[in-house]
Amino acid sequence: MPLLHVEDLKVHFPTRRGLARAADGVSFDLEEGKTHALVGESGCGKSVTALAIAGLIPRERASISATSLRFRETDLLSLDPRDYRGLRGREIAMIFQEPMTALNPVMKVGNQILEAIEIHEDSTPTEERKKRVVQLMASTGLAEPDVLYEKYPHQLSGGMRQRIMIAMALALKPAILIADEPTTALDVTVQAQILELMNALQKEMGTAILLITHDLGVVAQTAHTMSVLYAGQVVESGSVRDVFSEPCHPYTQALFQSLPARARNGELVPIPGSVPPATEYDSLHSPCRFYDRCQFKDDRCFQQSTAPGHVAWCRRSAFANNKLNQVH
Repeated sequence: MPLLHVEDLKVHFPTRRGLARAADGVSFDLEEGKTHALVGESGCGKSVTALAIAGLIPRERASISATSLRFRETDLLSLDPRDYRGLRGREIAMIFQEPMTALNPVMKVGNQILEAIEIHEDSTPTEERKKRVVQLMASTGLAEPDVLYEKYPHQLSGGMRQRIMIAMALALKPAILIADEPTTALDVTVQAQILELMNALQKEMGTAILLITHDLGVVAQTAHTMSVLYAGQVVESGSVRDVFSEPCHPYTQALFQSLPARARNGELVPIPGSVPPATEYDSLHSPCRFYDRCQFKDDRCFQQSTAPGHVAWCRRSAFANNKLNQVH
């Protein structure tokens, strides 16, 4: 049984322009001690999916439903907000996309990590908790953690703030760490350090990681399995090795073709158009929402192809032919 099972998750927001179907039938599994990546362009539903799993979308603001949304034996959708708060941080923690906005600007960073521990562990003496915070900060590679304990977020660099966020998320050794674009706005050197840190901490603590990113390079370095999202839906999923070696859905292929490392004759191949607004998904061709942007579209498109552990929701990704261009 997977640690986290997500089946047909839907997160819909009522708006003046109609119903925004931000996540519209997302399904995947996260195994213990493994990393699963949610990949896609901005606006595909990655972060909304993560926030729904973490219970951070107010239920009065959105309609959230699923055939199954289970953490171990717990049905997450059946939890009331108080029970969810008890689970969040202790079992499911999150690293947010922008540490500068996620951290309290008028609170010392050490006290922010301490607060995360105090919420769940009232019986531990305060001095012992503070020592634990300093040790946590040191474990993320921060030099002079006892000095940094007294600093405010604006006094730290972007990489240091991200390490504070990681220390805070891992303070209670959660079973699941949700990392939403953990390397955004960091330079290449710091990005590599953060990814290496996450991998090392995962091996040490056995934490499962749900990685939200649009960077396929990050996925290649860190993830075991992946799901490619487009317009609120999963269009392809499988092991990172399988998807990278043989991307089968035209959208997945287009993502790879737009990478500088795979540029043809030194020229990037952009994906025409853009992700449509979530309020317009109903007006798109169903079930393939990529149809209007796909260079291979025709009347054979609306079937599903599968292979063990690798699924792509596209007739043209026929696994029997191994390569997509063989069925064009």
